Amino acid sequence: MPNTINDSADPSTAQAQTTKQTLFNQRDDINNPHTPETDGNEQTHFGYKTVNKAEKQARVADVFTSVAKKYDIMNDLMSFGIHRLWKRYAISLSGVRAGQQVLDIAGGTGDLAKVFSREVGRHGHVVLSDINAAMLEVGRERLINAGCNNVDFVLANAETLAPFDDESFDLVTISFGLRNVTDKDAALRAMYRVLKPGGRLLILEFSKPVFEPLSKAYDLYSFTALPMMGKLIANDSESYQYLAESIRMHPDQQTLKQMMQQAGFENCDYHNLTAGIVAVHRGFKA
Repeated sequence: MPNTINDSADPSTAQAQTTKQTLFNQRDDINNPHTPETDGNEQTHFGYKTVNKAEKQARVADVFTSVAKKYDIMNDLMSFGIHRLWKRYAISLSGVRAGQQVLDIAGGTGDLAKVFSREVGRHGHVVLSDINAAMLEVGRERLINAGCNNVDFVLANAETLAPFDDESFDLVTISFGLRNVTDKDAALRAMYRVLKPGGRLLILEFSKPVFEPLSKAYDLYSFTALPMMGKLIANDSESYQYLAESIRMHPDQQTLKQMMQQAGFENCDYHNLTAGIVAVHRGFKA
């Protein structure tokens, strides 16, 4: 897993690794492009709270470090297992084929990467990336135990995707991660950059329910049941309160589609799932 220090018999290599490690903020897991020097006091949202841009990445890191070990079981409980169907549908739109190169951003515990590993086969390659080391380690252990030997695990910030070269991937996916990114427009531009011409972006994310009675029931469930389950299962109600709030602050379906187009993607569309509670957005690089 890149950006971690390993023992080395070569002192020069160890020194180089140590030097590289110091570039990263330990609390954030990876270098934060937003600092008081670059952004001043410019503000953004963290759930319903208003915070300086420079603070958001560390706050999100705290949330996912806290929930990493219980992430999968909480997903099953919160969605009644339906998240598996959402992910299966997203994968069906991916068009992934044997031999292709796939980047799964904010891939967490590796649900999508595990399937892509099988689909691209031994001549293909999958990169599971996440900004959070705790989440990435859970995904790494899970996929290695599943025998996925064509997957790499890379700490990467979605806003820059700095470890990856231009036009490197046939498919880029991000599943339930975009809403946590400080600068979503920058992330979309980075995804466009690393895609090959003709490549495809898939975004699976919570969105805006299109049926008003369902929307009200969903709000009631989100702001009462989710924090309660978080407290009982993960001993962390605040992180799941943030989850509910972050969903409400995420752009709606049409707004996200326009953001993708502004980043350069063509033939953009979206598919509502469960009456718009979740949507899959798709775009292509010419």
